[in-house]
Amino acid sequence: MSSQYHEKDSRWTAVDTYGISHLHPPSAPYHDALISAAKRAKEQALPDIAVSPLQGQFLQLQARFIGAKHILEVGTLGGYSTIWLASTGPEAKVVTVEVDPHHAAVAKESIESAGLGERVEIREGAGVDVLTKLEEEVAAGKREKLDFTFIDADKENNLFYFEKALEISRSGACIIVDNVVRKGAVADEEQAKSDSAIKGSRKVIEAAAKNKRVDATLMQTVGEKNYDGMLICRVK
Repeated sequence: MSSQYHEKDSRWTAVDTYGISHLHPPSAPYHDALISAAKRAKEQALPDIAVSPLQGQFLQLQARFIGAKHILEVGTLGGYSTIWLASTGPEAKVVTVEVDPHHAAVAKESIESAGLGERVEIREGAGVDVLTKLEEEVAAGKREKLDFTFIDADKENNLFYFEKALEISRSGACIIVDNVVRKGAVADEEQAKSDSAIKGSRKVIEAAAKNKRVDATLMQTVGEKNYDGMLICRVK
């Protein structure tokens, strides 16, 4: 979730609040862990750019739909979305990539507090370097191919992350790239010339459209945090 283009609407927030109160009430698994993770991230002064609760639940359901066991997340931040993904099921294993050591430390504490430490591997480092290493591990038979990938990191490298994830994903896998709509600015070719995040979003959307190895769609989203959207792909 990007903070560069922040837009709020009381209706969006009200619907998010209403929806999550019924669809993930206090009795739901990991409810308290997710609340604690969000609180810890705020206390530790992490950027307020994590997915919203309903978006986290959406990611979890997408992973469950395909029975995902091997999950990649690019952009850990404070571990909020990581907890949603790791709680997909008891066999789920998440490798999550974070370039900022402080963010990784905060995420580790939240993930372990949620009791999900054994399901999550935090890999610190630049996404470009870590994904290259993961590709090598898959090629060497040291790691299973991916079932599900969530990309929510520096937008300039969206295409690199997408292409690397595609190379190490099984047929039928899902790849989701977050924050590609950019408050509608993704459709503005002129803005893309001066904004690297918009340019990166357009590059990955257009590349997915041309790539014969995936089926893809673009979904706009609104909610308590912003107006944005996701690129959603299925590996053929």
